[in-house]
Amino acid sequence: MLIPMVFMAIGTQAQKAYFIDGYHGGVYGHYPVGYTQFVVDELNKNKFWKINLEIEPETWDSVKVREPQALAGFQELFADQSLAGRIEYVSPAYGQSYFYNVSGESIIRHFHYGIKKVKSYFPTAVFTTYSSEEPCFTSALPQILNSFGYKYASLKNPNTCWGGYTRAFGGELVNWVGPDGSRITTVPRYGSEGLEPNSTWQTEGWTNSPKYISDALKSGIKNPVAMTFQDAGWRNGPWIGNGEKGYQPTEYKTWRDYFANHSIGKTDQDWHFSQEDMQVSLVWGSQVLQKIAQQVRVSENKIVMAEKMATLNKIYNNAPWPQEAIDEAWRGLMLSQHHDCWIVPYNGKRGNTWADKVVVWTDTTNRISDRIIASAAGTHVGLNKNADQWINVYNTTGNIKNELVSLNLPAGIDPQTISIVDDKNKEVPLQVSAQDQKVVYFKSAVPAMGYSQYKFDKKKTSKTAGAKASVLASGDIVLETDHYKLVLNKAKGGSIKSLIVKTLANKEFVDAKSERSFNELRGNFFDNGGFHSTTENPVTISIIENGPLVVTAQVKGELLSNPFTQTITLKQGDRKIECALEIDWKTNIGIGSDYKQHEKIDPKDYHKPFYDDSQKLLALFPVNFQSEKIYKDAPFDVTESKLENTFFSRWDSIKHNLMVTWVDLYDAKNDMGLALLSDQTTSYAHGKNFPLGLNVQYSGAGLWGRNHTITGPTKMRYALVPHAGKWDKAAISTEASTWNEPVLATLTNQPAKTQKSLIKASRKGYQYPSISIDGNDLFIRIFNAEGDDQPQKITLDGKASSAALVELNGDVKEELVISNQQGKTVLNVSMPRFGIRTIRLKDFSTH
Repeated sequence: MLIPMVFMAIGTQAQKAYFIDGYHGGVYGHYPVGYTQFVVDELNKNKFWKINLEIEPETWDSVKVREPQALAGFQELFADQSLAGRIEYVSPAYGQSYFYNVSGESIIRHFHYGIKKVKSYFPTAVFTTYSSEEPCFTSALPQILNSFGYKYASLKNPNTCWGGYTRAFGGELVNWVGPDGSRITTVPRYGSEGLEPNSTWQTEGWTNSPKYISDALKSGIKNPVAMTFQDAGWRNGPWIGNGEKGYQPTEYKTWRDYFANHSIGKTDQDWHFSQEDMQVSLVWGSQVLQKIAQQVRVSENKIVMAEKMATLNKIYNNAPWPQEAIDEAWRGLMLSQHHDCWIVPYNGKRGNTWADKVVVWTDTTNRISDRIIASAAGTHVGLNKNADQWINVYNTTGNIKNELVSLNLPAGIDPQTISIVDDKNKEVPLQVSAQDQKVVYFKSAVPAMGYSQYKFDKKKTSKTAGAKASVLASGDIVLETDHYKLVLNKAKGGSIKSLIVKTLANKEFVDAKSERSFNELRGNFFDNGGFHSTTENPVTISIIENGPLVVTAQVKGELLSNPFTQTITLKQGDRKIECALEIDWKTNIGIGSDYKQHEKIDPKDYHKPFYDDSQKLLALFPVNFQSEKIYKDAPFDVTESKLENTFFSRWDSIKHNLMVTWVDLYDAKNDMGLALLSDQTTSYAHGKNFPLGLNVQYSGAGLWGRNHTITGPTKMRYALVPHAGKWDKAAISTEASTWNEPVLATLTNQPAKTQKSLIKASRKGYQYPSISIDGNDLFIRIFNAEGDDQPQKITLDGKASSAALVELNGDVKEELVISNQQGKTVLNVSMPRFGIRTIRLKDFSTH
């Protein structure tokens, strides 16, 4: 009887499983001195072991100084980048960003600068697979990864899910399809891969447990793989030992080896990965995270504007290209986008927490960007106040702008005796600020990616009709422009009583039947009697600008004895309703869900109070719509929401409720919408019988029970855009882009011969997130934000010897046919909606 049993045991081979081990962290997150030598020793001791790296690229600068011999040993082990090699660098992202919460151009730069830094220490490095220990993913990654030369990706983050996870979907491999149609072969979080019981930071794939592997095999996965990237600093060595732990047999692999040699290799299963498949959440609304998100947004806007201004300066004035300064500015921004800044902002020593670092990093970006812009605009040159003065107005977007300019008048110019004229000596509409007589507003018309010039002249006699404000007998304020008639309710906290949209057949947007008021602030003050609203008390409303170009009302009131000030601004010819809010909190006050706010919360508790946005302080916008559908932006994407509502309170039921720049509420029955723009990445609220809401404040327990307190005033900006049509027909993405990149006005003694425009597109829909110079070549990045896939004619103000579409890694994708017409370069480009293309124009010059 023994002989047959032995034979069966030998003849029956269990299906192999595979394990992806490696390290996550770096010099900013966690990478102790001596750790490189530890890894080298473990690799030399355990010849079966293979590792995958997600290490901050700047780490190697530190290792070079602290552990030069260990670095040399590690470089020797790293050198073999074949499928048989033992080390794969899976994420070279410079600042280890979450990606889903930052600009699309920032994502590209994380890879660009990160790969460059890694290759400076590991010249043979090959970037084949993208993988991360945190949920550092976003829907648009496939085309970015493909363009950098990646072949594969993983959507698993099974051992660090504090900030969320991707939706469980599919089998062994899927084709991750991005919004533009790009696809990349990907290991998903399997449909069979559940969340780990008794944990709020793991899925079952964090180790090769018999249950996880068995469930995968039963679901049809032939070659199951588990994964954990250990925190750099952990001293475990191989995570599952020499293979004796968990399911048997299990082998360590690099991701590239697994995909190429041990997986099924390819699949017919497509996954059109939506941003709502990112089931992620942070302590949105907490003051510390608000400030980080705002600081990052300011820097994101400034650095791309600075690059474009430097490009215009190089092309039109042959100024030196400030590459070193640009690199350092991007470095500060990328580090401030580090995921730890956003999830553990309080970690670190006093004065050197992640939140403190963000202030330093973004200040560096802003200072450098401001200097580049000043140099390009000529404001670094002293202005001769006794000579004639002109006004240069710059536009860094790819769209013609008709935008209001706010200008501080130089000394010696009396606003009551001057007018402003354009380059054809035609007077433009002008308004002297009622708040500051040295500030004037005037209407500019600026070509795409260029500038116009205006001049001070003697005062004309013409008068401009336009925006106006008035006070009703009730004390309510009426603001009126060519777009809107808006009424502010003095008795109900300055909320908007009526919003008539003149351009939509005088449609009333305010839902008068709603229990909530339009633009009221309301939230649960759990230590102060529950829900309170700004509508509970009357306010003081004053008119601080009264046309003809700008009208602004200022609301002053109290919310639970905490003073707040809100300004609502309308501009003639502008469809944005701009709001600025400041709440001067007298003390820290609890706002949000009251769940265990005064108890110690077990990290394993699925229920977390900061998840519940319905009880946070929200700005609410009940709209008079018959049907409601949500669209929201993401990096290089726009998502049509499939959620019934945005509300959840448990870790195992996270919903994607994020807006990077905007969210749009669309009434399909009446083909109109209301867009909400924000000055920060944050969360929004919406559901059946729950109006669209913007997260204004949370104060209470966060992750690991850390109290996220109010430490000072809350300041934020947002804007509302009523519109006809869906978001794309209404050009909401373009509206947000122009809001983020306002025109720049400077004074000069140098007259311009004519206005300049670097780029002209034949149709609308394209955006230009990056324009830069490399040597004598001009690089233009185009994003099809709202257009179709038909060719567009692009006309450039200058000559090029040739043009090509290039990949993000520099490879030539396609040579482009160009024609030079009267000193301009003309070419045709096409791409699908949400596509990204980079054009290199060799030897580009206007001279």
